[in-house]
Amino acid sequence: MNAYQYAAKDKTGRNVSGILECVNEMEVVELLHKKELIVVSVELSTKTSASPKVKDKKVKLDDLVIFSRQLSTMIDAGIPLVNSLGILSEQIESENLRAVVMAVRKDIEEGTSFCDALAKHPGVFSELFINMVKAGETSGMLDEVLDRLATFLEKQSALNRKISSSLVYPTLVVSMSMLITAVLLLKVVPTFKGIFDSLGGTLPMPTQVLIFVSDLLRKYFLFTVIGITAGVIVLKKYLSTEIGMYRFDSFLLNAPVIGSLFRKLAVARFSRTFSTLVKSGVSILSALEIVSKTSGNKVVEESILNCSKSVCDGEPISRPLAKSGVFPPMVTRMISVGEQTGQLEKMLSKIADFYDEQVDAAASGLTSMIEPLVIAFLGVVIGGIVIALFLPIFKLSQLMAH
Repeated sequence: MNAYQYAAKDKTGRNVSGILECVNEMEVVELLHKKELIVVSVELSTKTSASPKVKDKKVKLDDLVIFSRQLSTMIDAGIPLVNSLGILSEQIESENLRAVVMAVRKDIEEGTSFCDALAKHPGVFSELFINMVKAGETSGMLDEVLDRLATFLEKQSALNRKISSSLVYPTLVVSMSMLITAVLLLKVVPTFKGIFDSLGGTLPMPTQVLIFVSDLLRKYFLFTVIGITAGVIVLKKYLSTEIGMYRFDSFLLNAPVIGSLFRKLAVARFSRTFSTLVKSGVSILSALEIVSKTSGNKVVEESILNCSKSVCDGEPISRPLAKSGVFPPMVTRMISVGEQTGQLEKMLSKIADFYDEQVDAAASGLTSMIEPLVIAFLGVVIGGIVIALFLPIFKLSQLMAH
């Protein structure tokens, strides 16, 4: 392909110029006509149309929410897309997102569609984001779609925060208990061992076991650290494989205590994403494919992909979802009612709202249940170590009293 520099005018008479990569000049003219532009000139360019490479570093979900909301407002106010992106690139606080927006703006100026420009940055914009923008461009409702997208991302961010906050306290307490236990075994127990050796006599069984564990840990401490590190690396490698991820996700969905939370979270994410895509005009099959990739769970992803195949064969969405066993009966029945009444998006939105509340309640309940369990564990482990250390002293005190 060759790079062609073009000059043209739009319907309002405004000058438009840029670079397009095409096979020949005729293809450039056809593309410009499709964009309803009046061609002034087309020349072979020595410049490349490729936009500068921008590294897709991680962007916070909250930054994407603000970007989508502000862009929606500007487009709704009648500001052209290129100008809107230029204004936003000047006020975006995130350096990574600013660089990406500037690259997207340059691509659009050179003739690339908005969704194709976003698709060049998969590390920042998900398939969900790109396909919704594509649907908005096609339907002429880009401002509405971006507003829905911002609302969706806000709710997703809020859901993620609920899950993260519910796990902070248990994680902190468990980490502290492990640190305290390690200090006791590596530093405190050896000191008491020296005192017990100087006194002589037979130590109680709990104290002997504690000293044995302490000696073992001190002697093989380096090997223990290496073993734990190697185990973590092997586990991460295994979980990065398809079968490993599937088995781990299956375990999470069926685990005794946390399984209910993860199942509700999967249903809430599926319903919210599917509802947003359907409302934005994305076809059912495309929506199911996107939802499967953004589900965050391999078991749910497989169920949705199987559903997509069944829908291709003429089955309603609710039937294969019910067969999967992943989705609760209430969800599949509400989807069935939505299909029959032509209000699928509305039903999915109600399901999402209901399960968002369920996730919130389950996370709070899990936190309140984990707290006493963790404290009890901490008391048993550290209390057990302290009691084992003081048993010989109690025994010595009794002997001295006699």
